[in-house]
Amino acid sequence: MPFLNDDFFMKEALKEARRAFLKKEAPIGAVAVVNGKILARAHNLRESKQDPLGHAELILIKKLSQKNKQWRLLEATVYVTLEPCLMCMGALLQARVTRLVFGTFDPKAGACGSLYDLSQDKRLNHRLEVQSGVLQKECSEILKDFFKELRKKM
Repeated sequence: MPFLNDDFFMKEALKEARRAFLKKEAPIGAVAVVNGKILARAHNLRESKQDPLGHAELILIKKLSQKNKQWRLLEATVYVTLEPCLMCMGALLQARVTRLVFGTFDPKAGACGSLYDLSQDKRLNHRLEVQSGVLQKECSEILKDFFKELRKKM
């Protein structure tokens, strides 16, 4: 049943990615869903905050943990437009997120199938269910458009 809403929630993550785009941030957006409701939203803020930890997933996890007043996010599904990097996958695992849904793969930094796959690593004490490729075209296009614009300005 949760799979029926994956497109809907990824569209919400894409809204966050567009917010990042307008701020001249890498357009990556994320939403956290618990029991069919969005409880937190975030997008990249690395440039605005001059913070290397300003990834959408990390901001999202922090918001949801604070809202729930707990660090274990066992009921959460995280939707993110781009495959998480090592740092973000580590945070998702540490937060005990149950399910991850992402839009497009990141062949240069992805840690959920591209370069690494931490999601099912039996050496770790937590694993999470992963669904990839949800609205892949849309998630990929916003990134391509952003970097095309960035190159024009150089």
